[in-house]
Amino acid sequence: MKKFSDFADIKALEGEKLRLDDVLNKPVIITGQRITASRYSKNESGKYLTLQFHFPDDDEIKILFTGSDVLISQIEDYKEEIPFEAIIKKINRYYTLT
Repeated sequence: MKKFSDFADIKALEGEKLRLDDVLNKPVIITGQRITASRYSKNESGKYLTLQFHFPDDDEIKILFTGSDVLISQIEDYKEEIPFEAIIKKINRYYTLT
């Protein structure tokens, strides 16, 4: 008998949910991501990002949700590099990885 996990391409991202503002200007280790269509498309792309991470000094997994088009674009471009360390910064009206 097949197991669902043998053929399903859906990977649940688990972890304690944090707000994006709680993570700003702190180093994080990004461990997973998922980009999907948003039901509330307030951004240009109509997508939202679920980002899984932990802080370098703590292995407890966290997640955050964002519709930031800049973060979505950066994760789409560099998802093959995961896991990696980054800092999320707010520059004027947008968020970016540095």
